[in-house]
Amino acid sequence: MNQVATHSIAGEAHLLVVDDDERIRGLLQKFLVRSGYLVSVARDAAQARRLLAGLEFDLIVLDVMMPGEDGISLTRDLRRRLETPILLLTARGEAANRIEGLEAGADDYLVKPFEPKELLLRVGAILRRVPQVRAGEPAPRMLHLGAVRYDMDRGELWRGDEAVRLTATEAALMRLFAANPGEAISRERLVLDLGREEEAQERAVDVQITRLRRKIEDDPKLPRYLQTVRGEGYMLAPD
Repeated sequence: MNQVATHSIAGEAHLLVVDDDERIRGLLQKFLVRSGYLVSVARDAAQARRLLAGLEFDLIVLDVMMPGEDGISLTRDLRRRLETPILLLTARGEAANRIEGLEAGADDYLVKPFEPKELLLRVGAILRRVPQVRAGEPAPRMLHLGAVRYDMDRGELWRGDEAVRLTATEAALMRLFAANPGEAISRERLVLDLGREEEAQERAVDVQITRLRRKIEDDPKLPRYLQTVRGEGYMLAPD
């Protein structure tokens, strides 16, 4: 079994790479280690589960097309009990496949073949945008959404004393909505501000809005705070 690289530096993120292709798995591990990450690898879903049972990871890089249990199924199951961010690698770039990954709970996706630099940028962006709990720091700007509050400076969502984990895309959406409270934002603008260029991204935005509502609203089917404005888009309406 390939295991954790031993020449880690203090404070680096620990990644789990799951891919059934030994060559790709090894290349990704070497590249990410050279880029300063601590990396463990797994050849399939079963081995990934064994590693996840005994170790904590900051991010999972997961191939979709694997024999046996595929990446979508594993993502869906992991999301029921883990908040670890997941970046899916897929050879299928169709919008329906990407949306399926997002609906399963992935934070982002990358279509094969890809440039290693792009992988590095995606990994870095996810790790930067996932809320981190930092004690003892002031939080001067808050938006209150019923039982939930959003720290505008840190980009963190809180329910009581517990931080609510946001995916990278959810965090980006919250920053945009919080900067424009009470203003309807069109799907087209949301797509542009999220920096996506793929087709059918408006549908992907709808998926992210649905997931975000589950973390904000008391009743996501009757949203009070993240509202749909007919013919205009979506609007954040804080207390």
